[in-house]
Amino acid sequence: MILSSDLLYALFAGALVGLGLLVLIVALRPARPTIAAGIARLDADRQPARFSVSEAILTNEGLAGWRVRLGSRLAAELENRGIRVQSLRADLAVLGRSLEGFLASTVFFAVAGLLFPLVLSGLAGLAGIQLGLSVSAGMALLFALLGALLPLAAVRREAATRRKDFRHAVGAFLDLVSMNLAGGRGVPEALTAAAGIGGGWAFGRLRDTLAFARLQGLTPWAALGRLGDEVGLNELRDLAAALALVADDGAKIRDSLAARAATLRRRELAEMEGRAGERSQSMLVAQMLIVLGYLLFLAYPAVSRIL
Repeated sequence: MILSSDLLYALFAGALVGLGLLVLIVALRPARPTIAAGIARLDADRQPARFSVSEAILTNEGLAGWRVRLGSRLAAELENRGIRVQSLRADLAVLGRSLEGFLASTVFFAVAGLLFPLVLSGLAGLAGIQLGLSVSAGMALLFALLGALLPLAAVRREAATRRKDFRHAVGAFLDLVSMNLAGGRGVPEALTAAAGIGGGWAFGRLRDTLAFARLQGLTPWAALGRLGDEVGLNELRDLAAALALVADDGAKIRDSLAARAATLRRRELAEMEGRAGERSQSMLVAQMLIVLGYLLFLAYPAVSRIL
């Protein structure tokens, strides 16, 4: 028995609709918290309250109320299912954005991508062009997937740029701390003074972290290590580990900080040289293409006469 193309399209569309309804039912059904999520919540309730600078600066400004509620519902569902998306949280912490706002934006762009091909198909139908059910459904799924991935790609790109700036600020911060230690200050005083000298959002984050550490009774290196965990910056984690080990020996910590700052500068210089080399290669390829096009332009009349 050979099925017609219209029947195949109808079966395919029905399968897509059924899959979408299944995903919708699973998403809307209240999730039962996993054992790991329940134990983590109990441990969090037993521990003393810890306030985070990265959580304090997260903002939902510019979002409508329904988008904030939708993002909060989705974030709660992820939490109940034990899905932490730690790398995404680190990227959002660097940018100062909330997970709720990101999830709401993802759903918004996904729905917009799903509806765009349908609107396009309607306009094409008014113009007398029939795209077909399979083409419309395929375009809707493709644009919905692209719309859902667009906020994630933007967050990843912006977070990578911010981490690069933060890494540069950490290198300067280490130099300032080393100079303050050379002036006879202790490690906590040197960290606070160095954070107060620099400007920009990175030094502001360091100042706020050290200020909250004093309010919570934490050591400055423990607060810096927590900040490194929250924003996903290995340099801050290494700095916190080094300060925790040798905080009582000023000379050794001064030499260690100077060496770390030099290492960061060499790494940044190597990355800059690599980017410059890539751009030089791309310019070389562009110049070769221009020369090839010019040669073809010169040779075309003679070749056309011969042929």
